[in-house]
Amino acid sequence: MGMLSRVGILTLVATSVLSVPAWAQSVREPIVGDDAAKESDTELAKKIQNPVGDLISLPFQYNANFGYGPNKGTQSVLNIQPVVPLHLNEDWNVITRTILPVVWNPDMAPQAGATSGTAPTSFTAFLSPSRDTNGWLWGAGIVVQAPTISNVALGSTVWGSGPSAVLVYSGGPWVAGALVNNIWSFGGTGGASGTSYSTFLANPFVSYNFDDGWYAFSSPNVTANWKLDGQKWTVPVGGGAGRVFHIGSQPVDISLSAYYNMVKPQDGADWQLSSQLTLAF
Repeated sequence: MGMLSRVGILTLVATSVLSVPAWAQSVREPIVGDDAAKESDTELAKKIQNPVGDLISLPFQYNANFGYGPNKGTQSVLNIQPVVPLHLNEDWNVITRTILPVVWNPDMAPQAGATSGTAPTSFTAFLSPSRDTNGWLWGAGIVVQAPTISNVALGSTVWGSGPSAVLVYSGGPWVAGALVNNIWSFGGTGGASGTSYSTFLANPFVSYNFDDGWYAFSSPNVTANWKLDGQKWTVPVGGGAGRVFHIGSQPVDISLSAYYNMVKPQDGADWQLSSQLTLAF
């Protein structure tokens, strides 16, 4: 199956993920259509930048990782990332975030050939207050990794889970904070080619919002693979810019950023170019 076919299938899957059950529809009124158009582009940008913001969104994030693998090729990753908030009551929300990756890996060994397909999917649910306190908002919950791989070269074949937390400040033109989690596999085999894993993610982020929906931001993914021999950490530095605007009554967010990996494993990418298109509802 070709890469475009896989992207088409996963887009349908992501759309199905956004289907809110009947009981949830009775307790939440999403911002849609003309209501979304009434909000300023800058205010919508701040909601999209907030990981526990009360807004349904569908980001498509494409990452090109240059200098990846022993042969220093280019890895391509398309992340389909639906975000669906659910209202429990007037005081509490559950913010769900799903990441479905479609990956193309370059040759990782002589005569091995390139591999492409779906990688493991992660699902996070944050319990979060419905209102901030002096601009501060937090979320805490669980992250689950599902073995949705289409090729054994693209990830583990076992489930995993762990805690996740986020803290956000949103005041004036600023949105800043950090999201962290750690995922441990449920069993699996050990060794360099085993299926067990333990991975850490810290995502510090900061955005400064200008007029008319423009913003500058930095949002590096600092990761650690605790099972990896040698250097376990990847530490990127960089940033980019983006803008929120409307096509008719549909809010759209586009951004472009670049990151250089100051610290990386032996076969890790040297740097990354990232672009994102987000539909807000």
